[in-house]
Order: sequence, then structure tokens, then C-alpha cells
Amino acid sequence: MTKKIKITATAENLVQAKALLDLGIDSLYIGESDYGLRLPHAFTWDEIRELTELAHNAGAQVTVAVNAIMHPEKMATIKSYLDFLQEIKVDQIAVGDTGVIFVLNRDKYQLPYIYDASTMVTSSRQVNFWGQQGAIGAVLSRELPKEELIKMASNLNIFGEILVYGATIIHQSKRPLLENYYNFIKTDEEKSKERNLFLSEPKDEATHYSIYEDSHGTHIFASDDVDMMSELATLAGLNYTHWKLDGIYTPGDTFVKIAECFVQARKLLEAGELTPIQAFALDEEIRRLHPTGRTLGHGFYDLDPDDIQ
Repeated sequence: MTKKIKITATAENLVQAKALLDLGIDSLYIGESDYGLRLPHAFTWDEIRELTELAHNAGAQVTVAVNAIMHPEKMATIKSYLDFLQEIKVDQIAVGDTGVIFVLNRDKYQLPYIYDASTMVTSSRQVNFWGQQGAIGAVLSRELPKEELIKMASNLNIFGEILVYGATIIHQSKRPLLENYYNFIKTDEEKSKERNLFLSEPKDEATHYSIYEDSHGTHIFASDDVDMMSELATLAGLNYTHWKLDGIYTPGDTFVKIAECFVQARKLLEAGELTPIQAFALDEEIRRLHPTGRTLGHGFYDLDPDDIQ
């Protein structure tokens, strides 16, 4: 029997959150628009309070995204938000900005935090440093190949969270790149995630880099969404037992059904009963459910580290 596996999943509304909790998801990942990045939905503070109560009543946890880059205007108001999150007793927050971590430590907040600097978290030394500063875990870069994950596994002093399903960010710019482009071509178009805009390589039209713009700037995602179902046994064997499911581009009941596949895989893994054939069948179901027009892959997992520039 493998170590206890914990699954964190994003939620886009109360109905979806209830469905995910009914499946046995361990932690809901939620947040609001000013301090959280790349969420399926930006909740109000009252909704965050309600979702926290809902999760706790179900015996689950809540992770709140406080992972924005905190420019001075945001740092000026961050304490009121941290006070609120502490007051409603959220279980942990995801943080990447060192200014927020400084405030957490300086003012002795009772808010456990997971270090989340997106693509920057690439070594056990870095993860362990933030563990020494109080982090309980770290969101590992989506750009780590298997060989690097193997090297890291035995050296981590705190847990490393792995994205096992969903879109993966590859670039964020504070600049309004879409707005600048629209100004250049003299048009006024919608720039939000709901528009489903994407970029393609000039010589490879099959590429599909999702892009949108919000108050935090411009966000660009990898061409393939991540689906690690076929590698879950390997990851669990390396003690990567904190899994993240991200539904930013997989809405509604579809995301719930995909989450159910991972819950089933966890149950089988923990019982020592997940066979390659069962993993393949669950992987096929995920591919059947996955939104049309979006492709799936292992991200950087199968790459030779020397090939990554």
C-alpha cells in the first residue's frame, strides 16, 4: 500500500464544489480576482467563506490562491485579505511572492502556506529553502522531466505538488499583450479566458497556446494540457502523492467526471491494485471527456533534461 495520496481540485462554483467533495477530493483550490492567478472562477469573499464551510463540513480542506505577483498597490491591501482568510480558517494558501511570505512570518499569521512560484520551482534545494522559511509544501514546476523528478524525490523535506491534469502555464507578462496587439491592428475584441483565444506556431498550425488577459497581465499556456494518468503509479512510487487537478479549461460536470477517474485511480493505487490495463482504461475515459480541440500529453515529463532550453 502506497503512502496516502491527496488530491486538490479547482472549483468554478458551489454546485461543482459539492460534486467534487462528494467524490472524495481532499482540498478545494479557490480564490478571488485581486490576489489569485489563473482560476476557473474568481469568487467573492462571501463565497470563499461559504465554500470553506462547505469543505470543512465534508471533512475536506480549502487551499486559497494568493499566488499573484504583488505589486505595491496589492501589497498595500494584502493584510486585510490575509486577516479574512485566517478568520474563516482556510487550511492553507498558495503563495509565490516573497513579500507576502515576509508578512506571514512577520505578523505570525496562522496560515500554512504552499510555495508556488509557478515555473520557477525546479530544484530540491529551492523547495527545502522555502520549507525552512515555513512552507508546508511546494508546487513543482510543470517543466520538470521525469529524470529530474527522480533526483528530487529523495531530497525533498516538504511535499512537492504535481499537476496530474489540466492546462499548464508557460508564460505570464504584466504587459497587456493582447490589448497592445488589438490597438496595433485597430480593433476592440474580448480578451478574457472565455473567448478561448490561442496562438499557433507560424510553421505548425497544430500548436494551440491558449492565451488570455486580465488585471494581472497576459497568460499563455502550453499547447498540450497535462494528463498523467498513465504515470500515476510511478509518481506515487517516488512519493509524489500530492496531486493537482486544474479545471481552468475543463468546465462543469466534465471536470467532475475527470476528477472521478483520478479518485478511482487513487483508490486502486492505495490498495496496490492499479494495473497498467486499468490505468489505460481510465486514461481513455479522460481523453473521451476532455474538451474537443484541446490536446493532452505529459508536458515535459518524457523529455531528456539536456533537450530543455
